[in-house]
Amino acid sequence: MIRENLDLVEENIKKACDRAGRDRSEVTLIAVSKTKPVSDIREAMAYGIKTFGENKVQEIRDKTEEITEPLNWHMIGHLQANKVKYLPGKVCMIHSVDNVKLADEIEKQFAKHDLIADILIEVNMAHEDTKFGLSPEEALGFVKEICGREHIRIRGLMTIAPYTEDPESNRVYFKGLRELMNKINAENIPGVKMDTLSMGMTGDYQVAIEEGATFVRVGTGIFGERDYTKS
Repeated sequence: MIRENLDLVEENIKKACDRAGRDRSEVTLIAVSKTKPVSDIREAMAYGIKTFGENKVQEIRDKTEEITEPLNWHMIGHLQANKVKYLPGKVCMIHSVDNVKLADEIEKQFAKHDLIADILIEVNMAHEDTKFGLSPEEALGFVKEICGREHIRIRGLMTIAPYTEDPESNRVYFKGLRELMNKINAENIPGVKMDTLSMGMTGDYQVAIEEGATFVRVGTGIFGERDYTKS
C-alpha cells in the first residue's frame, strides 16, 4: 500500500509543479510518520524516501535510535522548550517556532553542541483558536526579535491550514504565507534570507505547491489513517 500511495503522491506533486510552472526539484516531500511503526518508515525508505516528519520529540528519539541510516528528520509538531535539549544532532529542521522562550532555548541547546538550528516560524494564517502559531501580523516583529541569535538560522515560514473537504478554500492561506515571506525578505533584515515554505498536507498539498510550497507534509496520504490510541 505504501508504495502505491507514494507513486500517487509523486504523480500529484509533478502535476502540481507542471501547473505552476515549477521544477519538481523545488519541492521536498516530508513523509509524516507520526504514530507509525518503524516498519512503515523502512518500507518508505525502500522506495527512496529520506525525509520524515514527526510531531513528538519522544518519537524522534525512539525512531532515530532504531533507524541509524542517515535520514532527514523534521520536527513539525508543537515543541515545548523543555524538550529542545533532545533535538541537536537529531533533526535537520524545526518547523514550529512561535515564541521567544522557545527560540532562546533552541539557541541555548544548539550552542552547547556548536550546531546551527534551521528553523521555520509557524504562522496561524487562518487565526484558528485551536492552532499554535503567530498571527500574520506578528511574524515580522518576531523575526526581527530573534534574528540575532548565533545558533539559529531562520529559513522560512510554516503554516497548518484548516481541515477542509475543499482544498481550494485553503489557497488564500498558502498565497498569504508566500506573500508574507516575500514581505519579510523585502525588509532586508541582517542575517535573514528566507527561502522555505512548509505548507500543505494530505488534503491540500497540490494547491500548496501551486502557491509556492517548498516542503509538503504528507502522512495519511502515504501511510494511511492513524490510530491515535497508540500515540
